[in-house]
Amino acid sequence: MLGIPTVSDRIAQEVARRALEPILEPVFHTDSYGYRPGKSAIAAVRQARERCWRYDWVLDLDIRAFFDNLDWELVLAAVRLHTDCAWVLLYVERWLKAPVELEDGSIVARRSGTPQGGVISPLLANLYLHHAFDAWMAAEFPHIPFERYADDAICHCRSEAEARALWQAISAQLAEWKLELHPEKTRIVYCKDVNRRGDHPNIRFDFLGFQFRARKTRWVVRGKEVFAHSFLPAASPKALTRISREIRRWALHHRSDKSLEELAAFYNPTIRGWIGYFSHFYRTRVRPTLKRIDVFVIRWARRKYKRMVHQTKGGRDWFDRLRRKTPRLFAHWPLCYGNG
Repeated sequence: MLGIPTVSDRIAQEVARRALEPILEPVFHTDSYGYRPGKSAIAAVRQARERCWRYDWVLDLDIRAFFDNLDWELVLAAVRLHTDCAWVLLYVERWLKAPVELEDGSIVARRSGTPQGGVISPLLANLYLHHAFDAWMAAEFPHIPFERYADDAICHCRSEAEARALWQAISAQLAEWKLELHPEKTRIVYCKDVNRRGDHPNIRFDFLGFQFRARKTRWVVRGKEVFAHSFLPAASPKALTRISREIRRWALHHRSDKSLEELAAFYNPTIRGWIGYFSHFYRTRVRPTLKRIDVFVIRWARRKYKRMVHQTKGGRDWFDRLRRKTPRLFAHWPLCYGNG
């Protein structure tokens, strides 16, 4: 459940965040990437990619309903370890225990968790998992690297046996912090590529919108092109499906009251955001999905210009002429058709 603070609470939470963050940042683990200055999801994916080349196995962790199950007393105890500032402790406790007002005006009490949507929530969640997971991993399994972004984490292991033992140890550790690994979504994955043989049930995993699996790659060795399979990330099918649904919800073809320049100006910021994120790795994977926008552009033209209503080829010819005349009108055209 999303918790949207009032304006006054949002301001107060920002003040508390700015008071806590300089204290907690030096403490946090270097492989914690979520909601931290100088860190990003792309940096986490890039580090995971490099480690998947060096380690054969991945333990893909999924914490069941993490934000809903944070134990308030454990959160407050963790905050007290790092500050004795009375007003910070007072307000953090109030924000944690605040009831929820539903659409009908009724008030519902809460017993655990920190609402997603609060300014202070990501920092508290990071602090919670720092003590429940990051610091514990560094102390108990310093030889096993990991990447964590909020409650999404993967660990890199040398063998399947090591991954299974780690799974059991993490389950026991998280239980002490009132958390539980999802038994079906937590998986052990074999990072299979051209140099790794054998049949295993799980040879791919999703992390931060990217799917890691063996992909055909072009290498240049001694001046010659060599094609092989390497374990690489690319936009995941789930992420591409979400983009496709968003494009369909735009219903661009029904906006015949707008000019194409107006539509491009309105949608380009979103398109650039998708490209900016997903083109970091195996950028060709996102092209077919972005080209779906062009189908709606052609439909828009047929509605706008009635002579093309029943002329499929006419619509496509019009689109090709438009794209050649204004190759950067839509943000995805350079990527999908050249110069991108």
